[in-house]
Amino acid sequence: MATDPIDPHASAWHLFGAVMRRCRESEPKIALRRAAADLYIDYSNLAKWERGERTPPAEMVPRLDEVYGGHGILTALYGMLVRLNAAAESDRLRAGMYLETPAYRNGDDDMERRAALQFLAGLGAYGTIGISGEPLRQLLDLSLGHAERTTEEWELACADHLHALRTRPPAQVAADTLIDLFAVRRQLHTAAPADITELQRVMAALSTLHANVLTRLGDHGAAIRWWHTARQAADASGDLELRLGVRATEAGHGLFGQRDPGTVLRLTQNARQIAGPRPSWGLALVACSEAKALALLGRHAEAHQELNVFRDLVAADPPSASIIPGYWNCGQLPNAENTIYAKAGKEDEAADSAERLLSLNGDYQTAACVRLNEALCTVVNGGIDQGMHLAASVLDTLPQVHNSVMVIETGRRVLRAVPQDQRDRPSVAEFRKVLALDPPGRV
Repeated sequence: MATDPIDPHASAWHLFGAVMRRCRESEPKIALRRAAADLYIDYSNLAKWERGERTPPAEMVPRLDEVYGGHGILTALYGMLVRLNAAAESDRLRAGMYLETPAYRNGDDDMERRAALQFLAGLGAYGTIGISGEPLRQLLDLSLGHAERTTEEWELACADHLHALRTRPPAQVAADTLIDLFAVRRQLHTAAPADITELQRVMAALSTLHANVLTRLGDHGAAIRWWHTARQAADASGDLELRLGVRATEAGHGLFGQRDPGTVLRLTQNARQIAGPRPSWGLALVACSEAKALALLGRHAEAHQELNVFRDLVAADPPSASIIPGYWNCGQLPNAENTIYAKAGKEDEAADSAERLLSLNGDYQTAACVRLNEALCTVVNGGIDQGMHLAASVLDTLPQVHNSVMVIETGRRVLRAVPQDQRDRPSVAEFRKVLALDPPGRV
């Protein structure tokens, strides 16, 4: 039997009821009557709490959390709403206003609901619930939209998210990008036809950044779905350079444990089919990702050949302005060179590309991966113990909040470079512990 719909817009407590129901109906689903029996309460009362018609007593909320599988969400949200209600009531009393004033009451409810949504996003960012989870995605979709932004404001937002991606822990960035993604999607529904193309470009850029941060967090399934959204938005915009940039970035991030390198090659080949014959910066980005995939497959001659293709394309069509200029034209060439030369054991070339890369992009992840590529190059050239110690020191000194999956996967590349008959060395065993890998086999 279908359950009654819940309108989270009606009040903050209707939102609380909606969160209750989302928790209960998430896997594994719990029937309402079964939940009522486990809570030792009347079925009709529980239904009214979910519909926002009544507020559960405070002493019941921790038990609700347990039965509904809320993992602390319901308890924390309930406490927040109580505090917000108390603060709003205090403001009303000081202003000589009364609860019976409908317009003021609705304003308070809207304030409480907005704060609650921001709170839920924060919970997702800190791991209480997955930031990519469908309950949070749908709750944010139901929230009221912010005032519409201009193109310049959206471009500034994209630049801010990029800066955050390079300087802040990825879990914090995920919540912010997700909230803006729903804001731009809502604006797309009401935008004038002349504004839709630019908003599609914004959607593609924000989806790309969000997929990037999900890759750093290791939520690869969600990242792949957001890459799909980014491709759809870029295609809808009709911007060929953006279409190719998104696809090249998806392919490149796939190399960090998200996809098999062979699958990445298929992605780059598909991108080439839409590129056309004209040299372009977007096609250069595709060649960049293909070169790195070939290197990781051990096809070094082909990787170097594709790297030369990348250089030729860049020379023919230098980087142009994009929705996030600092993302698609900030060190791609030395980044590819550093990966490819390190994998081939070319120390001088790898060192030179590392220096140039860090001068263009010295964020924490790039800096860590450059040092790990140095360790990789050392291992490839036979310096196993030296390479293991260097790689271990890089990960040991990196703050835990910056120890992204992309950094860890680069560390695993160092480990994979150790010949099979040398993997029982003490330095290798110690590095395995740093990577938190079980002994032997899985790398």
